[in-house]
Amino acid sequence: MNQCSIPCILRTGLICIFLAGFLFGCKDQNIVKHDYTEWKSYAGTKDGMRYSANDQITKQNVSQLKVAWTYSSGDKDSLNRSQNQCNPIVIDGVLYGTSPRLKLLALEADTGKEIWVFDPASEDESLKNEPLRYYKVNRGVAYWESSNGKDQRLFYNVGHKIYAIDASSGKPERTFGENGYVDLTKGLDRNFEGVRPFIVSTSPPIIYEDLLITGSRVAETADAAPGHIRAYDVMTGERKWIFHTIPHPGEKGYETWKDPEAYKKLGGANNWAGMSLDPQKGIVYVPTGSASGDFYGGYREGSNLFANSLVALNARTGAYVWHFQTVHHDLWDRDLSANPNLVDLKRDGKTTEAVAQITKQGYIFMFDRNTGEPIFEIQETPVSQNALPGEKPWPTQPIPVLPEPFARQRFEEQDVTTLSDSTHKVMLERYRQIKYKEMYAPPSKAGSWIFPGFDGGGEWGGAAVDPETQILYVNSSEIPWSMVMVDAPGRSDENGSTKSPGRSVYDMHCFACHGVDLKGNSAAFPSLVDIGNKYKPEEILQILNSGINMMPSFAHLRQQDKANVIRFLTGQDVKSDENASVSGGDSNKLKKEPASEPSQEGILAEVKYQMTGYNRFLDDQGYPGIKPPWGTLNAVNLNTGKLLWKVPLGEYQELTARGIPVTGTENYGGPVVTQGGLVFIAATKDSKIRAFDKDSGTVLWEAELPAPGYATPAVYEVNGKQYLVIACGGGKIGSISGDEYVAFALP
Repeated sequence: MNQCSIPCILRTGLICIFLAGFLFGCKDQNIVKHDYTEWKSYAGTKDGMRYSANDQITKQNVSQLKVAWTYSSGDKDSLNRSQNQCNPIVIDGVLYGTSPRLKLLALEADTGKEIWVFDPASEDESLKNEPLRYYKVNRGVAYWESSNGKDQRLFYNVGHKIYAIDASSGKPERTFGENGYVDLTKGLDRNFEGVRPFIVSTSPPIIYEDLLITGSRVAETADAAPGHIRAYDVMTGERKWIFHTIPHPGEKGYETWKDPEAYKKLGGANNWAGMSLDPQKGIVYVPTGSASGDFYGGYREGSNLFANSLVALNARTGAYVWHFQTVHHDLWDRDLSANPNLVDLKRDGKTTEAVAQITKQGYIFMFDRNTGEPIFEIQETPVSQNALPGEKPWPTQPIPVLPEPFARQRFEEQDVTTLSDSTHKVMLERYRQIKYKEMYAPPSKAGSWIFPGFDGGGEWGGAAVDPETQILYVNSSEIPWSMVMVDAPGRSDENGSTKSPGRSVYDMHCFACHGVDLKGNSAAFPSLVDIGNKYKPEEILQILNSGINMMPSFAHLRQQDKANVIRFLTGQDVKSDENASVSGGDSNKLKKEPASEPSQEGILAEVKYQMTGYNRFLDDQGYPGIKPPWGTLNAVNLNTGKLLWKVPLGEYQELTARGIPVTGTENYGGPVVTQGGLVFIAATKDSKIRAFDKDSGTVLWEAELPAPGYATPAVYEVNGKQYLVIACGGGKIGSISGDEYVAFALP
């Protein structure tokens, strides 16, 4: 099943030799297993378990939970739909988290009182007066301390920078990297010809010994940067190792890209969802996303390692240990979207050290974490080859026999919504306009259903696992999205007339999200019609350079291309022989230049087809066009692979009032399971946090939040008292924005 080219016996032997040599030569013989009474890392512990051994809050008393404290950073920006997805950490009674403007916060964990705030705008002049932009998303903070405990550092992401901050003072560590930070756009072993590529980081790095190991988020388009994994010295910021996720000549996996120059020009295969670490073995487990671009791969023939793979690396050296690719030659944006869970299974009277990886598809892939051998059978299943001209889909895709999926897998005609007869009729007609419904149907002009949708199924909130029972808890969105392909726009319109330069730039870079008519799709991809009435040209330039909401930065475009598209968007498009200028943005001026054809050099010229947009299947009231449940919380026994229970997660109160059973809502953010018998989760569109009985899925408690908590809670104890805290950032899927942390405790 594993796509490793080394024969199984040889591979296993090499792994055993590696493990024996590594463990006996281990630098720190005093490494202990994870302490589940603390919350010192993203997801609680470095094994990604999202589990708390604190048991003060129980099934019997959870109904008594009250707000213990709230903290507001004052940073919310509803106009730009600011968010806060941070899962904070707690060290020695101090809570460290981030705000919507990516300030780093130190709060008293039992009172919420502010201790100090680090504002990255104090370090970067360009951030001071800038509205909240695309890269203003942060999901957590990493903590390191020296062996003598005298040096304590926090590491967190601000766009393309990772800052090192003194934990006691909140001041940058000036000897780290470039005056306190490392620049992720540097040290990628590729020449970007003087242009800064779009590279940011949203999930926190992970610490092993004195190494800071990090992934990155890159663009979704064909010209994206590569997503190589890097490790830095925690003291100096020096790069200590790099693992090329798009292999270089002579490296493992190089042959899976048919183009021998792939490593020079292709991107993606990045870890944006975070990692998990076994500190005793010194192995870091790295889930990766798709190769760029997302939906047409005619220029990247092959299985494309190490995209869409769970990769195990030697945490000290970056050396390859094993991998498994969950999607070959991805054409559906099926990134591995959460860090995995490291769990010790109890099967047939034996203990097996395992790793469990959830997916957007609703599958759970499980492996022996030492060898990469599957725990349950994984079948390479033949899939449709009915692809667009020039595309070569991989002939099979891996499907785990067990565990049972935690999300529905197919969207059939009988599944179309029946909220009302009229709604059913309209949505059924729309359903029939999309031809293909198989999960791995290749992208086509006739259209395919992506179900679960592009955001899952499972997403970046991840799963929680109870180490005592080996039961995994995971939330899921169950909303269909449609994918329809069209010919990539050329330089002539449908009538054969030459397009203006601005229209050409738009069609090359903006068309897929905002549509041919500029009308957009949902709050995430808003209409650009009459955008010139909302923003001045220099403000549009700033958005192009910085990104906004779901839109990444396009700072890498030529100045001339930016000027062309701004003129097009503001109704001032001109022919190529006319002169025009646009100025402003970061104190830079776009020179007065003749409008001219956009640059079509490089990989973008090889993109033959584009998707028409990220289209959720919603009715005219905004409800999903499929029968409920639309969001669920699920329990899966990892020892047997059986789904134990599934319950709706989230509620539309107006539908409940009509007598419709609770439907669940689309959800973002993850669960926490506790020894007290509870699963805590916010994540829902209805701005609530809930506690579920972990044995039955029954709701035992719920509380209103000031904005949706699209984040994973943290559970911790201070001075003998247990707390539950959630970041209430909202901002996604049309929700209001917020800037508060809300903590709950027993009276």
